Amino acid sequence: MKYCKRCLYPDNHALNLIFDDDGVCSGCRVHEEKYQIDWQEKEQELKQLLDYYKQRSDAHYDCVIPVTGVGDDFFVVDLIKNKYGLNPLLVTYNTHFSTKVGIRNLARLITELDCDHMMSTVGPDTVKEITRLTLKKMGDMYWHVLAGSQTFPVQVATKLDIPLIIWGVNGWLDQVGMFSHHDRVEMTKKVRKEHALRGIDAEHLIGGSQKVSVKDLQAFTYPSDEQLEKSRVRGLYVGNYVQWDSQLQIEDMIDRYGYETNQQERTYNCYESIACANNASVHDYIKYLKFGYAKVNDHVARDIRLKRLTREQGLELIRKYLPVKPKALGRFLEWADLTEEQFYQYIDNFRDPRVWERKSTGEWWLKESILDLTLSVSKQALDVLESKEYRQTRLLEPQSFDDEYILLGRTYMDEANYKAKEG
Repeated sequence: MKYCKRCLYPDNHALNLIFDDDGVCSGCRVHEEKYQIDWQEKEQELKQLLDYYKQRSDAHYDCVIPVTGVGDDFFVVDLIKNKYGLNPLLVTYNTHFSTKVGIRNLARLITELDCDHMMSTVGPDTVKEITRLTLKKMGDMYWHVLAGSQTFPVQVATKLDIPLIIWGVNGWLDQVGMFSHHDRVEMTKKVRKEHALRGIDAEHLIGGSQKVSVKDLQAFTYPSDEQLEKSRVRGLYVGNYVQWDSQLQIEDMIDRYGYETNQQERTYNCYESIACANNASVHDYIKYLKFGYAKVNDHVARDIRLKRLTREQGLELIRKYLPVKPKALGRFLEWADLTEEQFYQYIDNFRDPRVWERKSTGEWWLKESILDLTLSVSKQALDVLESKEYRQTRLLEPQSFDDEYILLGRTYMDEANYKAKEG
């Protein structure tokens, strides 16, 4: 297994990495653009784009912004509404895995930034059946979240005649350098299917279960080409026009809007993914079981590129968090009505043979693992300019890793909510 000599990403990354002659991955090389681009010029380009949509005289909403209530959402909504003056409609696909802190942050986002909001909640039994189906079919318990969160905003925009959707950062650009900032890649039906859904769209699930009909998949069915052509909906990534630095952005949101952060089981980053009980736990654990790396690798790679961690510090964090079996697994299995044996049987079919090997005893062995990596001196290693830890804020109420999922929660936050005020 080859590892990037700078950020430690493995070459079996599911989104595909390219290594140059110096052993540095494409994600690191595209990250270098952040220090070369004239971002003032880029922001002026963004302003011109947004002004075009803001000038629609017959429209109530200027754009749609998909949100879950994480810190990046606060940054995007604040930027679009308060800096550029657009009137956004916020939309959320309900994951069914909401946490207490996630519910509070979503309510805080809607309240503090005073935005209209719509949510899509699919029937719980349907979501559970789809989850079991995709877990067995593709080793993915999170398909419904990715499909729903990238379909509902487009459905809303199409039906309400709102031709602009604002997304945050392009993850495929930011992680693996699949694109350049200069490409100005937009969110499209093709990008969603090929990258986010790994080629498995709603129609591929038809017939997989007698409990899931075409009607049940409506929430995950993208508008037709004819609908898209008529509505002219386009999806812009803010990260193409703003020097994206999630940690600094979220810390600004903590200071300005009281965004709450929370510790996680499988990574040291307590800012992201905290709205969902499974994103950085069971879903992330499956990623590890399939590919031998996980979200902690993503966070380490980014912080190394931002010159906030050394490779040695990053490797230590990976060793600490990567093999952790999440406490939340038991709650997920109960929710999905699966045994732990069934869970592993489904996942075992999708383990990457480049990193996993099965012993004669039936146990799986992680070979060529980053856990056993010995770092050698590299000219490509970056020096730390500013060591920066993630801030844990005070939680307004206790929350455990194996807490129950919240289907729906309050949508308004004031000082009396959740013990923020005594009495």
